[in-house]
Amino acid sequence: MAKGLRGYRRLGFAVLILSFILVGLPAILVRGCDWKGQPSRTERDTLVKLQLAEGNVLTLPLEEYLIGVVAAEMPASFHEEALKAQAVAARTYALRRLLLEKPDGDHPGAHLCADSTHCQAWISTSEMRKRWGIIHFRYYYNKVCAAVRETEGEVLVYADELIDPVYHSSCGGRGTEDARDVWGEDVPYLKRVSCTFDPPQRQEPVTSRYRLADLVSRMGLSGEAVPAAAGTSSFIRVKERTAGGRVKTVLVGTRTYRGTELRKALGLRSTDFTVEVSGGEVTFRTRGYGHAVGMCQYGAEGLAQKGVPYNKILTYYYRGVSLKKWLPESG
Repeated sequence: MAKGLRGYRRLGFAVLILSFILVGLPAILVRGCDWKGQPSRTERDTLVKLQLAEGNVLTLPLEEYLIGVVAAEMPASFHEEALKAQAVAARTYALRRLLLEKPDGDHPGAHLCADSTHCQAWISTSEMRKRWGIIHFRYYYNKVCAAVRETEGEVLVYADELIDPVYHSSCGGRGTEDARDVWGEDVPYLKRVSCTFDPPQRQEPVTSRYRLADLVSRMGLSGEAVPAAAGTSSFIRVKERTAGGRVKTVLVGTRTYRGTELRKALGLRSTDFTVEVSGGEVTFRTRGYGHAVGMCQYGAEGLAQKGVPYNKILTYYYRGVSLKKWLPESG
């Protein structure tokens, strides 16, 4: 009986040690994030009104808002320097919309929404717990929070004006795009740069297939725009590619679309694709994920792993910009 009790005690002690290694030690190794105490001027004077998916509006300090953005927009497993780059880009994006742009009719009463296709993604701490799990939550939360804290107030400017720091998940190793080729507008700091820093698996093509009838419906094609040869390779073909190799214009039936229009209508991962038609099926093979303009997030991670600091990552992807410490004007 005594031996049995000693065995249980040893087991309990082992479980306690294991719990500390899995939960307590990571939390100690990363600087904690305490929002209590005297707030900074940025926290005190800058409040974000955020429209959530349910439609209600949440008001919270800018720097606290950014924790939810970084956690939603970039994997928390990424290198600290990549997370810092994301924090600065997200802060600049938010402040530009708070200070420079007119209210958005899509979410009246709010500066921003939590939809990544419209503004920036954002998640609450409860969603972080679900996403990361109880074992990793404290470690990842502190890591993301440290990235925000250690860049507090830093923004990106061009000619002393806040930039529009758009970013995307992965360029697929092909490099980023010039804003003019994607959106038709020349932006001096959103120029194409070489980027081979995505991991190999992110540079592999992903296959998507659509029934021809479904594609015709999604593109809103009328009968006269669908020729008799709809099931052949001539029905859909790339007309023009950008300097970066992505689809700029594409012919579908008798109509020409921008590559971005086709991507949105079909939900493709990117405009970096090839297309084949066989019988009643259309096959796309895409590389990368996102619009490919501005900072490539997986590329930022690749650079960080090579020892490049966050400020250098940012000035690599946003050409001719500088980092500036922003503080709200005293009232």
